Amino acid sequence: MKKIEIVLVDDHRLFREGVRNLLEQQADMTVVGEAENGRAATDLVQTISPAVVVMDVTMPDLNGIHATRQILRAKPDIKVLALSMHAHRPLVRAMLEAGASGYLLKDCAFDELTQAIHSVVEKNQMYLSPKISQMVLEDYLCPPRKREMTGILALTPREREIAQLIAEGKMSRQIAVNMGISVRTIEKHRLDIMQKLRIRTVAELVKYAIREGLTSPY
Repeated sequence: MKKIEIVLVDDHRLFREGVRNLLEQQADMTVVGEAENGRAATDLVQTISPAVVVMDVTMPDLNGIHATRQILRAKPDIKVLALSMHAHRPLVRAMLEAGASGYLLKDCAFDELTQAIHSVVEKNQMYLSPKISQMVLEDYLCPPRKREMTGILALTPREREIAQLIAEGKMSRQIAVNMGISVRTIEKHRLDIMQKLRIRTVAELVKYAIREGLTSPY
């Protein structure tokens, strides 16, 4: 029997070890790799091609939203399953828009996680925790004219990534080198981000990024 190969991505090592130990007890599952942030995860899946990536959403350096988009751009056959403590509506929408095949909350039962893995891998179906499913349904039923692209949803994917890095204390030159673009472009994005979020200082951006789940306090 071919086992479902899984990569775990979470910035908390103890949490990864706990989930790994439980998954390894499943006869048809095996964990083939772990990563502590989204950037490490994107590098990892270049060398191995798991069936599914169980992805935290809020992580330093590169969060789960950006990592999901990059992973699926390179390897669209991989399934990404979000496993997060956040049920924040903009984060859920951004993660699903990035291409995630499912979204679970970390307080779910372990049986729900294995059920979700089977659903996205074997049945090619999406899986949403009940609370997340209700949220998605409410968004679907909401008339388009009532939906407002505000907050992080008003930012482009690149702006979200840059906002996270700024909030984590990275300087413009560091971000430019990291992303392979010019410092001038980074500064232009910074200005656009501040205007869209109606924020004036980096300190305010840090608070906003933590509150909205773009990054975690460290």
